[in-house]
Amino acid sequence: MIACPFCGAPETARLDLEGRRFLVFRCQFTPEVDPTLTDEEIAERLASAFAGDAPGYFRRTCDRLHVYVTRGDGARWLDPAGPPPRG
Repeated sequence: MIACPFCGAPETARLDLEGRRFLVFRCQFTPEVDPTLTDEEIAERLASAFAGDAPGYFRRTCDRLHVYVTRGDGARWLDPAGPPPRG
């Protein structure tokens, strides 16, 4: 079992979708990982990619969500006029 590189929470699920794999941790961190890697390789990659960068990673994630909700597709769904037509 792999632990979250930010808080050490245990992995709770693995989701394989269209050739892509996502790990879900108890803290809800859900990184995409290469489905061909072993658990040891995944843990090493997560540690090297995210360890020590928690504030930066979450700031960038929050900034992307903010843009989506205020200026992107999410803004259209939150508009008082209603969601865009399905089509």
